[in-house]
Amino acid sequence: MPEPEGSFLLSALLIGTGATLVMDAWAIVRKRVLGVPPLDYGLVGRWLAHLPRGRVRHHPIAASPAVPGERVIGWIAHYLTGIVFAAILLALWGLEWARHPTPGPALVVGIVSVAAPFLVIQPAMGAGIAARRTPRPNVARLHSLVTHAVFGLGLYVAGCATTLLDRPLR
Repeated sequence: MPEPEGSFLLSALLIGTGATLVMDAWAIVRKRVLGVPPLDYGLVGRWLAHLPRGRVRHHPIAASPAVPGERVIGWIAHYLTGIVFAAILLALWGLEWARHPTPGPALVVGIVSVAAPFLVIQPAMGAGIAARRTPRPNVARLHSLVTHAVFGLGLYVAGCATTLLDRPLR
């Protein structure tokens, strides 16, 4: 019997949101411990807001005109992206994964998700493919890879947490 569509969407929403929260917690730890500033999602919002105006690439995005609501747009996009990657995880491994999460598939999706910033966001915002136009590209790449691995770990942790919601309280 096919799974109800609502179960898939709710699972993607909860797991994606939880994983993105883990990623954001990592950004706070990384800033406090390593002094690495987190990504400014306002700049992501700025990039997205310029898309309907026909502007895809910026050199750099910080030099492009600010857009009203760009911070909100960027944060919403950040969380929607996490939900989309959770949906990809569930589409590939099924809702059975959400019932019995294992770390392997979550880490695969998390690590593969680094392709989005490497191949889309960074080039479009003026940093080049895989941050090649940044002052320290290898350091930027390592931070991106670790952050997306943490996102993958967050997918697993959020998957485990959602299984607790399905169990009756005793």
